[in-house]
Amino acid sequence: MGKSAATLLSAVVCLVCSAAAAAQSLSHAPDLMFHDGLEGIGAGPPTDADAARFLAQATFGPTDADIAHLRSVHYSAWLNEQFAAAPSYELPYLNWVSGTLGEDTGQENREEAWFLGALGGPDPQYPSTLSKNHTDQLRQRVAFALSEILVISQESAGLYDYPEGMAYYYDILIRNAFGNYGTLLGEVTQSPAMGMYLNMIGNRRADLSQNLHPDENYAREINQLFSIGLVMLNLDGTPQLAGGQPIPTYAQNTITNFAHVFTGWNWASCDKDYDTNQDPPLFTGKYYDNFTWCFTPWFLPSDMLLSMVPYETRPADAWDDPGFDFNYHDNGTHTDDTHGKQLLNYPGSVNGGVLADGGTAASDLQFALGNIYNHPNVGPFIAKQLIQRLVTSNPSPAYVKRVATVFNANRASATQLKAVVQAILLDPEARYGQWQNPDSFGKLREPLLTVTHFWRAMHAEHHCGQNVAASGTPGTMGYTPPSKYANQKYRYAGWGTAWSTSDTQYGSGVAQAALDAPTVFNFFKPGFMPAGETTARNLLGPEFQLQTDSIIANSSNSVLGRTFWYDAGDACDSGDTFGNVMVDFTQDVALADAGPGGTSDVLVDAYNKRFMSGQMSPFMRQTLINHLNSVDANSWDSTWKVQRIKRALYLILTSPEYMVQK
Repeated sequence: MGKSAATLLSAVVCLVCSAAAAAQSLSHAPDLMFHDGLEGIGAGPPTDADAARFLAQATFGPTDADIAHLRSVHYSAWLNEQFAAAPSYELPYLNWVSGTLGEDTGQENREEAWFLGALGGPDPQYPSTLSKNHTDQLRQRVAFALSEILVISQESAGLYDYPEGMAYYYDILIRNAFGNYGTLLGEVTQSPAMGMYLNMIGNRRADLSQNLHPDENYAREINQLFSIGLVMLNLDGTPQLAGGQPIPTYAQNTITNFAHVFTGWNWASCDKDYDTNQDPPLFTGKYYDNFTWCFTPWFLPSDMLLSMVPYETRPADAWDDPGFDFNYHDNGTHTDDTHGKQLLNYPGSVNGGVLADGGTAASDLQFALGNIYNHPNVGPFIAKQLIQRLVTSNPSPAYVKRVATVFNANRASATQLKAVVQAILLDPEARYGQWQNPDSFGKLREPLLTVTHFWRAMHAEHHCGQNVAASGTPGTMGYTPPSKYANQKYRYAGWGTAWSTSDTQYGSGVAQAALDAPTVFNFFKPGFMPAGETTARNLLGPEFQLQTDSIIANSSNSVLGRTFWYDAGDACDSGDTFGNVMVDFTQDVALADAGPGGTSDVLVDAYNKRFMSGQMSPFMRQTLINHLNSVDANSWDSTWKVQRIKRALYLILTSPEYMVQK
């Protein structure tokens, strides 16, 4: 471990130890019976600090207005508002950029769409009134959590050039964030982006004469990562043991059988009539010079926005030999097929998990997905990961069991995940765990979520940028598409800010962006343990896997840039085409010297609530105040109040106390 990573880990361990010591130094911890005024958790939050802490778990970062609103309506009503809020989808935004604005779209525009949902605010698609507001914070937060379980990534060469296809995939997560996990698993399985990412699209039945075998990539990951994991679990998420050893959930032969089931699916256009004079020609299923058209990489752009279709009958317009076998699905009836495929076998599994021969691609897929979804591991496996993404890295087995029980009780419900999310956020451990388990509760904040928290809390908007006309001839070399960024304060664009959060080498990056994980294992694994005391105590710290020496330094530089350089009060660069996401720091000037005698006490206390849920230690508070008070009219120019604000933000957002969300 490098020096900077070790320093961060040591700081976090010291923070945890300090919290434990502080709790022990009290005459008694807060009495949970009386903390909420005997009204129950749903009637809370009882304080602004509790409200901010809840919003840190349920949104992309609290704002002062959010805190006040939550205090006025309480948890239960706020959750109902969020469940009823209109979903903010990404694909309509990209269609607006390409259609109304006439721009060529790229992954940068998809990131704009993501930030529009994550940060909220009026929709630039309605420029005359900016009337449509994106207020579905909880849905967006859960969708992001799901995107780190059901992973695809623009790092795939096959997906990078299709931002609309990736937006279509993310919209599946948004649409199903409060829906049924089995339904979500089905839509994800049949989505073309996932088909490309994990090689299910065009997956063929075995043909031993050509040494062809079904690809096992998706078969493996849907089991290992998306549903049941590698070992059998108890309802509380702890592993089941036999002879002191974990029990595997499946064998290699199980994955092989699933791979044979996941065959016969292809682009939606493959079963439709299209002009065969196109270049490349779209001859449905036609072999030509040992190459199959209508398979990756040849497809219609619209195919990325449509579910895959079964490819098992001869299309009407196919001009091949009528005897050609178009059925690419292994249904157990051909010579090289697998017969009587044994899938997952567990108590209550239909037909003991054995798939009967003779089905269709659609019916066999339905059987396989049902076989996976109804496995007893799915509840605790998914429940624990959602808790980790929203609340704490080390939920107690009892916490996992309570949420998994809700998952199982709602298996047939169209609003299963709604019940699960509510159970996660209103669980006593979520609301009071920082007191109950002060030395193990909490999670390292994901770098991207520190960015969204900062921007939301400080009301960041897009500034500068220009409207640039197109030049050249479309479709020819040298063509430059138009760009319209001037006065679009909610486009959330900029090479130095919203478009570069995934950078790992430059000062604006934090090594994270939505749908940009380096592998199907996400940015970090849910079971990762940092070396040292954390491992010795058998504690998980998934997000620490992302904190390499260079990324820690880069993230600190990124905070420096966002708090000192991207100031909306600075003059725009006349050559800046795209602009950047910036903050008007003067909004907090009234707080900067509102303490006794013009001190910074009020500013620090406001940021303690806004960013740290009132959990700043007395030592950190006094240290900040002492430093900020040294910046005054005598030691600085007329901007000394703004300088206090920027320094307070930088020091808080890079502090170990802030980095650990408690």
